[in-house]
Amino acid sequence: QVELAESGGGSVQTGGSLRLSCVIEGYALSTGCVAWFRQAPEKERERVARVKSDGASLAYIDSVKGRFTISLDHAKNTMYLDMVNLKPRDTGVYYCAAANTIFCYTDADYVYWGQGTQVTVSS
Repeated sequence: QVELAESGGGSVQTGGSLRLSCVIEGYALSTGCVAWFRQAPEKERERVARVKSDGASLAYIDSVKGRFTISLDHAKNTMYLDMVNLKPRDTGVYYCAAANTIFCYTDADYVYWGQGTQVTVSS
């Protein structure tokens, strides 16, 4: 019943910006934990950003700090990832995901996934 759908990916040049959206249906967003992941070819999946649904706790991997911002719009049941100053290393398929616990300490806690949206950053 839980369904996530990403959108907003595309191709940009180095230094460009994109906003990814994820509509989340059938999930208790106000009490949950949600995140953005990405996976580049021949690379392992990375958890890029995470936010508790109350907005009080946010976390980012070091490589995107200062460039990416995760946010929630509860009224629209939507999670966003605002990305600026994009680099080629940001290229990959981006997925939104939701955990089955508010603790969400490990990647295994994320059990609901979207289909992914491609982000390509050229030099």
